[in-house]
Amino acid sequence: MRAMIMALILSLTAGTASAKPPLREVPEIDGTILAVGIADEIRTNCPDISGRLAKAYRTVLSLKSRARDLGYSNAEIDAYRKSDAEKARLKGARDAYLRQGGVAQGQAASYCDLGRVEIEKGSQIGALLRMN
Repeated sequence: MRAMIMALILSLTAGTASAKPPLREVPEIDGTILAVGIADEIRTNCPDISGRLAKAYRTVLSLKSRARDLGYSNAEIDAYRKSDAEKARLKGARDAYLRQGGVAQGQAASYCDLGRVEIEKGSQIGALLRMN
């Protein structure tokens, strides 16, 4: 009887592990990667704002650890991280966020304006930025 219960538990656990959603559907992972990308775009295009690069690096490392804690393998994490389709999707989401925030491509002041708003809000994006 004990062996049957253990087999049932193991089969249920295995079914749960294989039913995990793709990383792009895990908001804390995908949303944080998006925030890092937005902050990077702001700091790259605004001369008045710098990135908190060490914090961004630690954030990305902690995401990998969190994904592992959620049951994702290194191969699954690397496939998400290196996927050209995912990079393109995230770039599109980043660009849409920037446009919504009033950014006009090639106009540094608009990137600076959004960066200042994010810093003042204390948002996830703003936490990765600092005024020069």
